[in-house]
Amino acid sequence: MTDPQQVQDRKIKLDKLRAMNVAPYGHRFPNVQPLATVRASSESLNLEPGQHAENTTVRVAGRVMLHRPCGKLVFMTIRDGTDDLQIGLSKAAVSPEAFTIANKLLNLGDIIGVEGTLGRTRTGELTVWATSLTVLCKAVQPPPEKWHGLKDVDLRYRRRYVDLFTNPQVREVFKQRSMIIDAIRRCLVERSFFEVDTPVLQPIYGGAAARPFTTHHNALDLNLFLRISPELYLKRLLVGGIERVFEFARVFRNEGIDTQHNPEFTLLEIYQAYGDYHDMMDITEAMVAAAIERIGGGFKRQFGELELDFTPPWRRATYAELLKEYAGVDMNDEPAVARKAEELGVLAKMKAAATEFVVPDHAILVNEVFDAMVQPRLIQPTFVRDYPAPLCPLTRRKPDDPNIALRFEAFVAGCEIANAYTELNDPRVQEENLRRTLAGERRDETMAVLDEDFVLALEYGMPPAGGLGVGIDRLVMMLTNSASIRDVILFPLQRPKAAIDEDVDSV
Repeated sequence: MTDPQQVQDRKIKLDKLRAMNVAPYGHRFPNVQPLATVRASSESLNLEPGQHAENTTVRVAGRVMLHRPCGKLVFMTIRDGTDDLQIGLSKAAVSPEAFTIANKLLNLGDIIGVEGTLGRTRTGELTVWATSLTVLCKAVQPPPEKWHGLKDVDLRYRRRYVDLFTNPQVREVFKQRSMIIDAIRRCLVERSFFEVDTPVLQPIYGGAAARPFTTHHNALDLNLFLRISPELYLKRLLVGGIERVFEFARVFRNEGIDTQHNPEFTLLEIYQAYGDYHDMMDITEAMVAAAIERIGGGFKRQFGELELDFTPPWRRATYAELLKEYAGVDMNDEPAVARKAEELGVLAKMKAAATEFVVPDHAILVNEVFDAMVQPRLIQPTFVRDYPAPLCPLTRRKPDDPNIALRFEAFVAGCEIANAYTELNDPRVQEENLRRTLAGERRDETMAVLDEDFVLALEYGMPPAGGLGVGIDRLVMMLTNSASIRDVILFPLQRPKAAIDEDVDSV
């Protein structure tokens, strides 16, 4: 727990700063140079140990991570968003006030600005030798002394702001996340896709099989839902003539939390008129390749104990082929599937979870067997295509086999990262499928009521299209070797925790 005496000591120093007419919460400090830039520029100076570049002045700012008073010298290490750098203050080179502040009134976690010259200490450490010091922010709470020894992982997510400034590796993950999203966006824009925003608050939710969050708009006295998917609005835009469209959508699903699921996450959805799910496979490979090229590290990447190879082209196999390969059953052999499901304990689990058990459809049993036997073995990037049609009400059927839906899912390390369809654009068939889903005894909560406006939009004519959804958070996990989705979401949802247990330096 945080030592109250440490907090009190810091408050005393804060009052002393004010007594010296020093603003402890600072002001504008212009022309700051990133520490990484300063370090890079120093290479051209060819400084020897003990040498100073007297004519080179720099202005830097950052958080104090190390503080070592040494008689008439004070050494500090500061950290900004790019790097760490040593600061040196000599009593002879700065004002008495500045030296007193540096020597007596600064603590770890304080934010300072420094102007000075570059040099190297006798041990060769690159150092900014200060000629002036500005206090920019006094930290009242001390940073954790042994943050990397923190055993309560939950606390790292809860106090992400401390996690970020004490652990550069965590900050680097989120920088890479930003770069991945930017690379994907550029990849799509270069292919003439148009980025849009669609409603987050929706009167009718749909586009996925998920339970929504509900809310209420007082002025209209209207119940609304946080979107579970932007799909049906993006398809309306295809009707409207925006033939290549995408959205990085924050979506919300009122479901469980684990290493692969967070109730709020980022879903990239893409639709291309006159395309199909084969085009979506190509786009998926292109986007991932662009992201890897942007962050570096090559197409062969470590993920936990696995080495993943994202080199295109990825394996492409049918659902039926993989079920036969890994589960040893024919997708259309109902007795064999039922026996395998019984062997795996699928029915027992479904009975235990249901208040009123109903024997599941064959397609549902097939998918349970697939999830248990096939998905965990899909380690290298794999496109699984041609799903059982009953699982896919929004998908076009295979022309020569209406029992097959033209859908794929992309799996990496046993985790689904993308889902795509050759889109269904026949309004009559679409309405029948949606009504069948609504009327089914085992309704999957894809929608509460029929979205009649969506069907109406299809009646105006939606071009044949391919559609793709990519779980951005899961993709970032794979590309940054992060074990949990919470490691790549800045502020994941956490269970409430009593304030007495929330101190940031608990070990």
